[in-house]
Amino acid sequence: MKTAPDDTSFDSLSKAEALRIWIEQQDRLYRVVAPLLLQNTELCTDHVRNLLGLTAKTRYSYTSAFADAAQSSLGLGEQLRVMNVLPGSGAALAGVRPGDILTAVEIEPLPAGPNAEDDASAIIGSEMQGRTSLNLTLLRNDDHMTIEVPLTPACAMAVDIGNTDNVNSYADGHRILVTNGMLNFTRSDDELAYVLAKEIAHNILMSSARADMGQTIDRLRALPPGEAGIETAADIAPYSPVMDATADKLSLYLLARAGYDIQGTPDFWARLAARFPKEIADSHTALHPATAYRMSVMKEIVQVIRMKQEKNMPLVP
Repeated sequence: MKTAPDDTSFDSLSKAEALRIWIEQQDRLYRVVAPLLLQNTELCTDHVRNLLGLTAKTRYSYTSAFADAAQSSLGLGEQLRVMNVLPGSGAALAGVRPGDILTAVEIEPLPAGPNAEDDASAIIGSEMQGRTSLNLTLLRNDDHMTIEVPLTPACAMAVDIGNTDNVNSYADGHRILVTNGMLNFTRSDDELAYVLAKEIAHNILMSSARADMGQTIDRLRALPPGEAGIETAADIAPYSPVMDATADKLSLYLLARAGYDIQGTPDFWARLAARFPKEIADSHTALHPATAYRMSVMKEIVQVIRMKQEKNMPLVP
């Protein structure tokens, strides 16, 4: 799956810099989302799957304009190289590192070349069936090694970055996308966790996938970087106040169980709504109305959760 935009207006240096920033943003996204996905299987039962806990790419994982930059600045070639290891996952516990090259799973050689990422995903998915761990063969510093990686139960939701400066985030029932603008708006990892937990909650609560959100996610993953002001949410129906407040409530439990500080959650959403009100068609608030009802629910649930934490009660809604 190609994850970088195709824009031939960049020179080589700016492509390398854009790619570097992109990778740093992905690292932050995976680091922040990891505890939310790993610590909340009790609350996302319909989404629980076993994961390896890593992502791996080749130079072909990025669009043609970025392939050379991916090779020169990231060292990506024909073979799958580990880019991210989900903190706390089986891959992290087994010692898989960014930079490792994946050569085989169990006794099945992993493919190289233009379709390696998708083909390897299918092979690994097949090998995971009925297993609690997988043997991965890696190439690290010219040394081959085989590592047994325990499979990790997690809320299996794909998380990605949207190539726009618009401040928003989306969930389609299975995937989550956070825009560059939202990443830059959040002042801390806790604030980014508030956004991610809200979208995870919506995925958990959705009775069926939302095609309008899915189309927006697909579109935003293909835009050139920094292309601000593009209206992408104008045709998306906003959440109802009750649905959004229900997601707020669930998100606070997801956050607390993942170890995040929930005290600042209401103030963050109020600041976002003040900066980007619902009158802005493509704003987060246009999809998630910042009603007094929502704010009151969040403040109430923060206090309930704090009481449960003080009394060592189960953190479940």
